[in-house]
Amino acid sequence: MLKLFQPTIRFASLEKISVETLLEAGIRGLVMDLDNTLTLWRATVIEDKVVDWIAQVKAGGIQVCVVSNSKTKRRVAIIAERLGVPYVFRAIKPRRRGFLRAMQIMGSSVRDTAVIGDQLFTDVLGGNLLKLRTILVSPISDHEFMGTKILRIGERILWWMMKITSLPISKMPNYPGT
Repeated sequence: MLKLFQPTIRFASLEKISVETLLEAGIRGLVMDLDNTLTLWRATVIEDKVVDWIAQVKAGGIQVCVVSNSKTKRRVAIIAERLGVPYVFRAIKPRRRGFLRAMQIMGSSVRDTAVIGDQLFTDVLGGNLLKLRTILVSPISDHEFMGTKILRIGERILWWMMKITSLPISKMPNYPGT
C-alpha cells in the first residue's frame, strides 16, 4: 500500500530535471501539476524560468499537458496558453480520468508518460495507480489551499513510514515496474 505513495524519483525543483534524463528514461509525455509545481497557488502569472524549462522540454520532443484539480478553467487556460501546452482542469486527481485525458491529448501511453507534481496524495498516487513514472518536486511555496495543508501532515507521516531516499538520476527506470 505504501508503494502507491512512493515517487519514482524526487527533485528539489523543475529546473533540476534535465531534458536528457527524461529522454533517456523514454519519457515522451509529461503530465504537469499546476499549483505549487508550475506556479503559485491561485496565481495567473508564471516565472520565466518555468516558461524556459517547459520550452526546453518541448524542444526535446516531449509533449506536455497541464493537469489541475482547479475548478477555474480560465486560470488554467491562461497558464497553459503562456506555456503553449494543452490542459485538463477539474481533473479530480488522484482519479484516473485527468491523467488518461492528458495522455490522450498528448498521444502518449503508460510506457512513455511521467507525472510531475508536488503532492503525494494527488500527483504521485494518481500516477502510480496508472503505473506511470512519478516525479515529485518540492512545492514552490507553503501558501496553499487549506485542504492541501491538512494533506501535508499526512505526507509527513507517510515519509516517516516509508523512510524514502531519492533515487540517483541515473537509476530512473525506463519502464515502471509493479
